[in-house]
Amino acid sequence: MAEPRKRRLLDQIGESPTFVTEGSRITGDLETTGPLVICGTVTGDGRVGGTLHMSATAQWLGEVHAHSAVIAGRISGRLVIADRLEVGATAVIRADIVARTVAIARGAVIEGAVTVTSGTPVVRFDERRGGGGAAHSHGRRPEVVSADS
Repeated sequence: MAEPRKRRLLDQIGESPTFVTEGSRITGDLETTGPLVICGTVTGDGRVGGTLHMSATAQWLGEVHAHSAVIAGRISGRLVIADRLEVGATAVIRADIVARTVAIARGAVIEGAVTVTSGTPVVRFDERRGGGGAAHSHGRRPEVVSADS
């Protein structure tokens, strides 16, 4: 019997990822061929050959290129995703975004241009996993998305 298709990127980690744990700080460019899980802070540019997962505690300052991404933390700089981008309710992205497809949870904050290269509309969703409503309980304003989205 075939395994059910996993729709959300969060369910598709697959191969062993590289971790930057909470409390860790990396300064300089970061490159990995596989998936990357960030819970700490990265200052510098990055290239991720697999899926980039950023927890709500993660911060990245710099230009980030990845195959796909699930973002729940903070990014300042530029975000370029070759395939799918999921933005969680706790995310704060102060960057221009380029991705093939984009899904944004209600509560996420995006300040910058959003360019969807596939031409499909940006998908809005209510996050039903841990912390979906947390954005409003911390006094943050709802998402701000540019006219390009």
